[in-house]
Amino acid sequence: MPQTSNRFFVLTGGPGSGKTTLIQRLAAAGYATSVEAGRGIIRDQAAISGTALPWADRALFAELMLSWEMRSHAIASVASGPVFFDRGVPDVIGYLKLVGLPVPPHAAKAAQEFRYRKVFVLPHWPEIFAQDSERKQDEDEAQRTHASMVATYIACNYELTEVPKTSVEERLAFILENMEQA
Repeated sequence: MPQTSNRFFVLTGGPGSGKTTLIQRLAAAGYATSVEAGRGIIRDQAAISGTALPWADRALFAELMLSWEMRSHAIASVASGPVFFDRGVPDVIGYLKLVGLPVPPHAAKAAQEFRYRKVFVLPHWPEIFAQDSERKQDEDEAQRTHASMVATYIACNYELTEVPKTSVEERLAFILENMEQA
């Protein structure tokens, strides 16, 4: 049975588009949020010299992301009020497609089972894109990631709402307004 919640909202898109900044602002405003799986896994794996990294073992990295996203969904189910996710279960499928790996049946099933009310897509924004120790993608890969996430969420039967390239405050207001209209 699908585990859909009308309280769950996803922010997705390519790296460096402002998702985490908005998630942090939503948390500061008192909303429940999730931590981005990819960054968390990279930090954890780096701390233990693990191989589940996007530049080492992409398939294992994807499996850990899937597990992380499903766990985030389960944790959010006991929270009250709206919950905002820094990426969701379908992002794992988008990642697998981006890196040319097959999508295992269990990942496709997870995307059918773990659902969200609304998906906010943050477009690629070269002016704010930056690489760091965890974000090693270049701008080309960031653009391709954005396209992969859009295609994946559409394939998973979501309607997408694009967040405009404006100030953080205006983006936050846009998300909250669209959340209430959902």
